Amino acid sequence: GGSFTLENYARIVESSLYLNTFLVTFEISVAVTLFCVLLGYPLSDEIWDRAFVEGLSAALAHFDVPLLGGDTVRGPRVLSLTAIGRSAIAPSRSGAQAGDALYVTGVIGRAGLGLDIAKQNRSPEPVEGRSTRTALRQAQDCGHLNAYRRPTARLAEGQALAPIVHAMMDVSDGLLIDAQRMADASKLALEIDLDAVPHVGEIMAAITAGDDYELLFAAAPDAMLPVPAARIGQFSDGTGLTLCNGDGPVALPQRLGYTHG
Repeated sequence: GGSFTLENYARIVESSLYLNTFLVTFEISVAVTLFCVLLGYPLSDEIWDRAFVEGLSAALAHFDVPLLGGDTVRGPRVLSLTAIGRSAIAPSRSGAQAGDALYVTGVIGRAGLGLDIAKQNRSPEPVEGRSTRTALRQAQDCGHLNAYRRPTARLAEGQALAPIVHAMMDVSDGLLIDAQRMADASKLALEIDLDAVPHVGEIMAAITAGDDYELLFAAAPDAMLPVPAARIGQFSDGTGLTLCNGDGPVALPQRLGYTHG
């Protein structure tokens, strides 16, 4: 199950309409076949509650999974969701092998830019009469904001990759910190080529922001992948995370991503 405490969560959540999509994705973003979800929900403000129910209905419809039950209480707004599913093959984060390549799906950093837009309370909606450049910027802002507010779990990609990869996890707390967790769990060293990482915005901001929910996985360098993914790193014997680009080694940032607790 996933527990989501708004008071302690270091993100801005400005609307219950979007929070439920975030919560469902937060819980189910790796390769499983879902049966149902259970929800613990504290009743509070009627308008907030109605928006949450509307968004939850849309999120569950998107993943084609029913809400089986749960519990409603009055008290602090702490949301808890348990997803029940099955996976014949469920790669852990600890199975990477020396010589494996590190891959990632999608584009990293869009949700981080969306969070920045939400913090700035900047409107993403195109305004009639604005220049083409401004309209394009606003369209990009809208896409980034949606990536943050309405993340999409890569369930189909995860199910296709599961029989092939040696280790897999989602990018929830930041690409760097999650990649380091995979390397540590696998007891291996990992080097990431920053030039190979598909991203938007400034590279260090993108790879430490989190909330991307793209799949990060280890597989043989010559593996025939069933989904599009970028090869961004290499595992080897040893320990530790290192970075490089076309100019050579790159120092690790002080902050690798979001840390819980």
